[in-house]
Amino acid sequence: MFQAPLPLELTHLTPEETAERIGTARQQLGDELLILGHHYQRDEIIRWADHRGDSFKLSQLAAQAKDARYIVFCGVHFMAESADILAGDDQIVILPNLSAGCSMADMANIRQVEDAWCDLTGIVPEADLVPVTYVNSAAALKAFVGRHGGACCTSSNARKVLEWAFTKGKKVLFFPDQHLGRNTAVEMGYDPDSDMAVWNPNAALGGCTAEKIAASRVILWKGHCSVHGRFTVDQVAAARAEYPDVNVIVHPECTLAVVRASDYNGSTEKIIRTISEAKPGTVWAVGTEINLVRRLQAQNLDKTVFCLDPVICPCSTMYRVHPHYLLWVLENLVAGRVVNQVEVKPEIRRWARVALDRMLEIS
Repeated sequence: MFQAPLPLELTHLTPEETAERIGTARQQLGDELLILGHHYQRDEIIRWADHRGDSFKLSQLAAQAKDARYIVFCGVHFMAESADILAGDDQIVILPNLSAGCSMADMANIRQVEDAWCDLTGIVPEADLVPVTYVNSAAALKAFVGRHGGACCTSSNARKVLEWAFTKGKKVLFFPDQHLGRNTAVEMGYDPDSDMAVWNPNAALGGCTAEKIAASRVILWKGHCSVHGRFTVDQVAAARAEYPDVNVIVHPECTLAVVRASDYNGSTEKIIRTISEAKPGTVWAVGTEINLVRRLQAQNLDKTVFCLDPVICPCSTMYRVHPHYLLWVLENLVAGRVVNQVEVKPEIRRWARVALDRMLEIS
């Protein structure tokens, strides 16, 4: 989506001036305003968040905040869409910077998914195929899943959703992140070679053969997270060489090889909980976004916590939510103007809500 340029006056503000004006605007808006901050946001944004968490936790909190008229979601576009789907009809969801997207979510669009579904159901009966989309996807894909009897999932409940899907059909089409789907299915006992196929939307028949599709239980979309894809087995080995007693914990958006080389894997919430509850003096190498790792370092001074990747790599799209953009949307609200509202079309919203509600029922 197109993001209007900020007024030059805002771009010239110092961090201190920006923070002072954000605080003033926030106070003026009072209980009408709810600010949500994803774990991967920089500290200069997180300091203003009424709640912080992963994408779906924040969307649920938005849905529960009945008194808030304005929900400012400091995250990326698909997260703001989910909040709008779950929020009340009289609530307005705002994304501070409309250019804050998600490279993984962009790896699957509705046309590609519809084409894949058509190809796949030409090989296997449609009744045997259940679509599952990671919440890191556009609202249109959530709606597709809702219309076709599937469900959404998060990194924390992916196994429950896949187990449910296999009670509804014989095969699962999982998108857009191949690694979460593969790691979850392997954890359930499926073989990554014989039981899974990878669907490349840019190749004829997904780059597969009809025989491979017919033999597979899980069809994985060829998508990935650009941040979690940076972590490697060599980095795990280097951490173990430097700290023989290290605990390695990574996000399941990492590759199967990295997950297998690690001691633990789980969602951002699980990573936070595991390290926070660990014994003092323990050592933790973490495979996830650097802003979260730095926050864990600051909050666990009795432990050694560091990022697996020595080349610090923030989520570049999350980083587009700069404090200047937060200030801009808040001061516009104070002036009675709504900018950067994220609205999901009614028909898409209805079916996407079905997919999200199914996930909640399963969980």
